[in-house]
Amino acid sequence: MQIKSITTQRKQIPLQTPFITALRRVENVEFVSVQVVCTNGLSTFGEAPATMAITGEDLPIIENSIEYISFYLLEKSPKKALTILHESKIGSSAKAALDMAFVSLLAQEKSFTLSQYLGAKEEKMIETDITISLNIKEKMLQDAHKALQEGHTILKVKLGKDIEHAIAVTKALSQALPQAKLLIDANQAWSLESSLLFIESVKDVVIELIEQPVPAKELEALRKITQISHIPILADEAAFTLGDVKKIIRTKSADMINIKLMKCGGITKAVEILEYARKKNVQCMLGSMLEGPVSIYAAKQLAMAYTDVIKYVDLDSPLLYKKGLRL
Repeated sequence: MQIKSITTQRKQIPLQTPFITALRRVENVEFVSVQVVCTNGLSTFGEAPATMAITGEDLPIIENSIEYISFYLLEKSPKKALTILHESKIGSSAKAALDMAFVSLLAQEKSFTLSQYLGAKEEKMIETDITISLNIKEKMLQDAHKALQEGHTILKVKLGKDIEHAIAVTKALSQALPQAKLLIDANQAWSLESSLLFIESVKDVVIELIEQPVPAKELEALRKITQISHIPILADEAAFTLGDVKKIIRTKSADMINIKLMKCGGITKAVEILEYARKKNVQCMLGSMLEGPVSIYAAKQLAMAYTDVIKYVDLDSPLLYKKGLRL
């Protein structure tokens, strides 16, 4: 089986409401869909969203990266193509799109589902959180109530730089919705001092975790927060590669790691991180950007194979689509 063609297409899915974090505001999921066709007739897809604020890649960069690397991948087997791909210097999201396509082809070749190929013994229900976008307190409470009414009990709460607002929202959600599990995501918006103020101010609130409170480059600040906090700290933007993860775990800079296919470069690299986390007994979140259904499906299949390592799943993009597309 050799790769015959690699083609791309831009796609867009509108969201029900704007997705707002400390880093960005998004009204549509925009992504590049890549189709890989092989000489034996097998074909599959991969996807990569525009995530300039996180990975430094917009749609043109992803398209150009895939076009560039395709020259070296055509007429190669998917297995050989994976080696070439991960030795290249293209962006992590472009890599992820091609990687999930190649891994899916290897699964198809063995007549396995993707989850079976990755080691899952059975199909399992995977419960994702759902995002509550950054907004005024009243709107966030309204959105959280709606999420619970629709059966979503794990809320990923996006908070911003205003630490007093962050404290007020967290306390209000806890009081109004005691049955909800709260995952607090600051998206790098806080300082060390603000983070410690938040932690002290919500000491009587039940919170599952705090995600990336400080900028990714401030690893020492993240370490200090982790050592002081009674709430588990999750590293996200600070953990792109296996090397990043090893450093975070070695220095005890976070309690948990958020793995995203678009950050690490696809399923192949995510598996390396998950295997290392399993070895070190570190629990993870399997997260995502705002992504299309194919890349979310690939992550969901991966989650089924690592339920012992993955404690939280953040694959809620399809729940946010305007047309209510489900996987």
